[in-house]
Amino acid sequence: MKKSKLKKIYNAVKDITLKVGDYIYKKSGMKKRILFKGDIDLVTQFDKKSQTMIVEGLSRMFPDFGILSEEDVNLKPDAAVRWIVDPLDATTNFAHSLPIWAISVALECEGEVVLGLVYDPTRKELFTAIKGGGAFLNGKRIYVSKTRRLSRSLLATGFPYDIRKTKRDNLNHFSNFAKRAQAVRRLGSAALDLCYTACGRFDGYWELKLAPWDQAAGSIIVKEAKGRITDFHGQAFDIYGDEVLATNGLIHRQMMQVLLKAE
Repeated sequence: MKKSKLKKIYNAVKDITLKVGDYIYKKSGMKKRILFKGDIDLVTQFDKKSQTMIVEGLSRMFPDFGILSEEDVNLKPDAAVRWIVDPLDATTNFAHSLPIWAISVALECEGEVVLGLVYDPTRKELFTAIKGGGAFLNGKRIYVSKTRRLSRSLLATGFPYDIRKTKRDNLNHFSNFAKRAQAVRRLGSAALDLCYTACGRFDGYWELKLAPWDQAAGSIIVKEAKGRITDFHGQAFDIYGDEVLATNGLIHRQMMQVLLKAE
């Protein structure tokens, strides 16, 4: 898909993303109806409302595109071009009125993510990237950090929803990095973790068992910010895979060594 066409698509979806994000933020003080999808996996009426607004807007403007969204939406699954949407990333934070959550929208073209937007309405921060066009925060170009040593790095991670049942719970990696890095943070939003790595707030980020909507938009933002993103073994990153390692590139191998040592 040509960059000029992507730019037009970006301008349209940017308006939808900002509108929905600001609406949800405005309503976020209302009482939340919380349902459990799993032991610790939540959904609220705001996830549903955000998804409805985004899906209706995208379907109206791009009727030939497919849409994959977290809350059981999979429209035109065989379409060569489709949106991948997380209508409210970090629902647990949102449900507890912790202001760390975002809306994530990516465009996948023939298996490759070519456009991504992550909007944090609480800080009015919009992270964006178009393939080959760089990464931006509120229209200003962003780049990954220049930290070269793991021992001086601020890292981020998260834990899987099946942490109470699985042996592959990431706690071993968390412990190993806590002893080797400057510090490790757990924000609860994969989309923002990736964007914060892209703009240099974090030097590196790793996580297990994410869904495509958690990481699609953030992955292209990291790439376009000159970062590196792979699986734990350094193989090509796949939004449908179950490992993500995103860094400034300078500490990538050091993080891989710690991750592989624990296997």
